[in-house]
Amino acid sequence: MEQMERIGRMEQLFDFALEAIKEFPMSPDKYEEVEEVIATLADYYGSEQWKQDYADDEAGLLPANLKRGVLSEDGIWNLLSEWHELKEQ
Repeated sequence: MEQMERIGRMEQLFDFALEAIKEFPMSPDKYEEVEEVIATLADYYGSEQWKQDYADDEAGLLPANLKRGVLSEDGIWNLLSEWHELKEQ
């Protein structure tokens, strides 16, 4: 998967997860779906790919019109933390 495609896909998952956690508590099926998306995002966030995507963004190497909330350290960290807190309730 190329960098732009990967970032775009992760951005879609990020947006989905942000909206989904607003619906908590949710049906068991929805919960499983969100759990899978969160796991994918967590894996990406801890990966060398994310670090490279982040570095490229910081260096101005990504297109200006590319939606990139998933490359925000605070954004993805907050999402993962909020999901963890919701699950603990």
